[in-house]
Amino acid sequence: MGQTLSQPVTTKNSAEYENSLFRVGSSSMQGWRTEMEDADTIILSLPQDPTASFFGVYDGHGGASVAKYVSLHLHQFITKRREYFDNDVELALRRGFLDLDKEIMQNGSWQQQTAGSTAVVVLIKEQRLYCANAGDSRAIASIRGKVHALSWDHKPQHDLETSRILAGGGFIELNRVNGILALSRAFGDCMYKRNMYMPPEQQIVTAYPDVEVVDLTEDWEFVVLACDGIWDVMSNQEVCDFVRKRLAAGMTPECICEELLNSCLATDFNITEVGGDNMTAILVCFLHNKTFEDLVVRCGGPIQRPTLMDSSKSIWSDI
Repeated sequence: MGQTLSQPVTTKNSAEYENSLFRVGSSSMQGWRTEMEDADTIILSLPQDPTASFFGVYDGHGGASVAKYVSLHLHQFITKRREYFDNDVELALRRGFLDLDKEIMQNGSWQQQTAGSTAVVVLIKEQRLYCANAGDSRAIASIRGKVHALSWDHKPQHDLETSRILAGGGFIELNRVNGILALSRAFGDCMYKRNMYMPPEQQIVTAYPDVEVVDLTEDWEFVVLACDGIWDVMSNQEVCDFVRKRLAAGMTPECICEELLNSCLATDFNITEVGGDNMTAILVCFLHNKTFEDLVVRCGGPIQRPTLMDSSKSIWSDI
């Protein structure tokens, strides 16, 4: 878990954004950790492609440097791939991840460090959602109240991950890569990527992502992206229900993210051993060119009707 404080830092860095398609809230909190190593990205309209939106959560380890770098540049590496504008966004995501990791590997300041970062990103373009994931940050969607997983955690003990780690010359001890790293895919972590006989996607630890591609419909209500500080405490279904209940009550996405972080924070980390990590969450609400109030109703909130006084005023105004 890393070093922890005697009391958690509960100050939050929160934000909210909106256009005709989305209302987005985010929040991050240091918690019990001695350093904040998470980063995030929210871009409603990509500079390189104004028709697309991009959201990402990055959970750093060994310091915040890799997570911050990835949060600033990953979308650029994806959209400058030729495949992106040849309508092969999935391949652009996969190669963009590896291109950025190569850039990190060639940067001398990181070559000898143990710094790394997970990444879970959602790119939305032309009514199609692409979710790319490397590591154990995670994304889910709510579709008419039913949870839909958009990513799966990369852990060393999973069969496919184990096979790659062993083939690359690594080992697994206490469910950790070489007894150290609790996840099996990440940016950075250069010491696990030095097998000259293996391509980047087959290294002991790789930044090669799994990609989920889904067509969007008006049944889509929201997407949550979060680091493992959330998923260690709550299941996919619990997060979905938590968010949807508060949307139905009319709570804003930013406030929902803050409440989610508070709910996952351990009151005494020494006792629970969960809820002590850095925490970051992004809530992407789908407006479908309608109002936020329409989403509230779709999530189970009350239908807004004119009051008797409002009706009376409209009657008298016509006389």
